Amino acid sequence: MADQSANLTLMIKAVRAGARNLMRDYLEVENLQASRKGVLDFVNKGESAAEKIIKEILKEGRPNYGVESAWGGRVDGSDPTRYWIINPLDGKDNFVHALPYWSISVALENKGQIIAAAVYDPIKSELFVAEKGAGAWMNERRMRVSGRTDFSDMMLATNLPDTGKQEFQMGLKSTARTIAEGAIIRRLGCASLELAYTAAGRFDGYFSKHLDTFQIAAGELLVREAGGFTTSYENEENPFKHGEIVAAGADISEKLRLIVKG
Repeated sequence: MADQSANLTLMIKAVRAGARNLMRDYLEVENLQASRKGVLDFVNKGESAAEKIIKEILKEGRPNYGVESAWGGRVDGSDPTRYWIINPLDGKDNFVHALPYWSISVALENKGQIIAAAVYDPIKSELFVAEKGAGAWMNERRMRVSGRTDFSDMMLATNLPDTGKQEFQMGLKSTARTIAEGAIIRRLGCASLELAYTAAGRFDGYFSKHLDTFQIAAGELLVREAGGFTTSYENEENPFKHGEIVAAGADISEKLRLIVKG
């Protein structure tokens, strides 16, 4: 990405550093599969360590910014307008099972809007970045959302929540409605990468409820800067604040939103 800001440069440094720590752990996971609890404890320690590394790099560069993260919650900085939103390991269940589909992400929130994003997939060495008004990029290649308009040609991604029976049933119904329109559905378990893939045109759209802010903040900006639309199920802006998102190209975003909303 040409002419990236100092903030984005710092974010890239942070996600790469966190990834180096996690990759060492990932290479050990397959040897620990005898006990799921033992693997999960091991991964949790690695995730916490990665978050600490990311925070230290970001704090060194911008000590006055606040932070919102998976392990530390939301902590104010002396600058009340800016927050780093950190997800040190998205796709933890995949990681635990040695499935190579997980990522590290950092977003920068300014006055309630996401203005910069970095999502890094260390398995494929793919770095997805965006800054507000400057487009979205994957490894120096400009990204564009898919231009497909026929649902029978589309592949969409989603998440099925495990927060409760009612929420799970609602997710199933939303998914069933998209399948009835002819779309292929994938549930891969890593929201930030699924949104990055939507920005890159690999998926035609993504929809999900019951997500945390740090799971979708970075991916939301990637999609918008790649020419897509992002809303909540109720058509609200800044869906990362609502824990839900519908993301797709401009020509199908509203139709997709209405389908999944039901």
